[in-house]
Amino acid sequence: MALDVDALYRKYGPMVLRRCRRLLVDEEQAQDAMQETFVKLLRYQDSLNDKAPSSMLYTIATNVCINLIRTSHRRPQTTGEETLERIASAEDVETRALDRTTIDGIFSRERVSTRTMAVLHYVDGMTLEEVAGQVGLSVSGVRKRLRQLRERTRSLEEA
Repeated sequence: MALDVDALYRKYGPMVLRRCRRLLVDEEQAQDAMQETFVKLLRYQDSLNDKAPSSMLYTIATNVCINLIRTSHRRPQTTGEETLERIASAEDVETRALDRTTIDGIFSRERVSTRTMAVLHYVDGMTLEEVAGQVGLSVSGVRKRLRQLRERTRSLEEA
């Protein structure tokens, strides 16, 4: 059974836009990412179910935003062991914009699922258990991937 994309857009569009704004900071990019999220939903509506539409849309929006950040082709300006925590706690727009450049450098070598886990944990503040539930891995699997990400980030700092 196909999803009612129009109804989902009306109900969850504002939530998806907030998510995109938070990750991308730039309003225009956030609007584009929100639209791309619903285009993906339209494209795959016959194969998706609507048991948890908000979680599904949240995940799709996160992946769309991460892909936009990754493909921006900006060079990383800074690296460091605390990079992930600093990015997650950035308050002002200027700092977050600079952090997007750093994220691109770090995430360019990571799997999409690892990028999603990092955003959910470090940016959204989800627990490892919540992240595991969102991405369909065990808690130990999420912990291992995030540990490997931190180690690779640390090695970038030392290079």
